[in-house]
Amino acid sequence: SLMEQLTFFHDHTVMILSMITIMVAYIMMTLTKNKYINRYLLEGQTIELIWTVMPAITLIFIALPSLRLLYMIDEINNPSITLKVIGHQWYWSYEYSDFSNTEFDSYMKPVNEMNKNEIRLLDVDNRTVIPMNTQARVVVTAADVLHSWAVPALGIKIDAVPGRLNQGNMNI
Repeated sequence: SLMEQLTFFHDHTVMILSMITIMVAYIMMTLTKNKYINRYLLEGQTIELIWTVMPAITLIFIALPSLRLLYMIDEINNPSITLKVIGHQWYWSYEYSDFSNTEFDSYMKPVNEMNKNEIRLLDVDNRTVIPMNTQARVVVTAADVLHSWAVPALGIKIDAVPGRLNQGNMNI
């Protein structure tokens, strides 16, 4: 549901930006073809007020849905499962701490061990399993250098920083 909201916000913002672009292009084209000069446009405070207020209103139309979405992404509602993800130099470690401390490492598959339907640099030897229709909390950290843990289809991307725990949530 978060990725769906992100997609709606993207479409909303692109629609506003395309309307602005079309309006500015239209005004520029009419100004290049127009031979008349209006002294009220050159000296008017009304037009200055309009082109100062309109961008502020446009920014409000973009900022309010953005803030709502930011708060939705950070909200964690009583997770049923917690997954701890630790980024290492060439692999990820996963821990299901809610159960019997199940831990495993996940390495990328070498090219010579891959099947035909697997994707190079994305498939791993041990995949993480998270149940559907369950609120899951993901706690991400790194052991050595900066990493980025992401599942684009779920709209989640968390930076792994050594010495710091970053938290996110997802509902599949």
